[in-house]
Amino acid sequence: MGFSGRGLAVAVLFVINCAVLLARTLPETDVPPRFALYWLTFGIVAAAALIGVSSSGSGYLFAFFLAGHIGYRLEARPALVLALLCSLLCAGALYFRLGPGYHVLPWTVGLATGIPVLPGIVRRGRQQALRAVLEAAESAERAARAEARTAVLTERSRIARDVHDVLAHSLAGINMQLELADALLDTGDLEKVREANDKAHSLVKESLKQAQWTVHALREDALPLLESLTAMLASSGHHDALTVVGTEREVPAQVGQNLLRIAQEALTNAARHAPGGEVAVELAFADSSTELRIRNRPATRTAPVSAGSGMGLIGMRERVALLGGTITAGPVTEGPDQGGWQVEAVIPYE
Repeated sequence: MGFSGRGLAVAVLFVINCAVLLARTLPETDVPPRFALYWLTFGIVAAAALIGVSSSGSGYLFAFFLAGHIGYRLEARPALVLALLCSLLCAGALYFRLGPGYHVLPWTVGLATGIPVLPGIVRRGRQQALRAVLEAAESAERAARAEARTAVLTERSRIARDVHDVLAHSLAGINMQLELADALLDTGDLEKVREANDKAHSLVKESLKQAQWTVHALREDALPLLESLTAMLASSGHHDALTVVGTEREVPAQVGQNLLRIAQEALTNAARHAPGGEVAVELAFADSSTELRIRNRPATRTAPVSAGSGMGLIGMRERVALLGGTITAGPVTEGPDQGGWQVEAVIPYE
């Protein structure tokens, strides 16, 4: 190296080669592919020129390191082309004796400067494989988190429906009886006040029983469908209202739970909107499905004014949809029950 002539050229080329190699530390995402191609091509020319003007044999190390980085930085095809160009330029500088250092190294050493491109390509392949594995793991983790969130939302919806079935219905009935008792106090009819109070007490007991059913359901304990439905009707005052069609069979816990909730919703609505009306429940075990039909006749006495939550029918539809079934609800337009209301749920077997 020097400050004039060939010494200055060696110093300048040495600085350029150092700068090209230092650029290897730049992240791949920060360097456009086209710019990387130009930068590495320029580095190859500078490395070959350094071999040509230098009288020391150590200059070829820049070409070796650069060729290895070419294999890592570029795709295989352009990397091999640039590595071949590097070998030809470095070998040519020594073979044609373009500088004073030709006698230090044989031209075959210059020809070998492109060989490190091969381990560079292998390293690039491993890095890409590792990156693909990490991306797949991150994608799987995101999918698992999304699935977990969906499961949480589904479970929250299920709990919300059960809470609505137990609390909203029971508390609405209890509140109705207590309001009735309060209104009857002004009339002095203690017998009717006592009757309303007793009815409120029975609703409290029924609420406790429903709460126990809900706890069992949330724990996914199987509830016997037929026995539970019979007990529910009896506690609602509808004795002998259940008709069983077909041969009784055991249904999955989730099916039994949701059919019981649908029956509870329908019976509560019947008591609220059609007080005094007879109720008929039919449970049919078909070859391919389980069907539940609840029908009530028109009210025989004036229904008290009460505002429902509006979530009853929505909850029933959600329950049936989760099981792949269908549900219909609407007024009865013909027959002896004309003017009443019917809810029919059909749950297919898997």
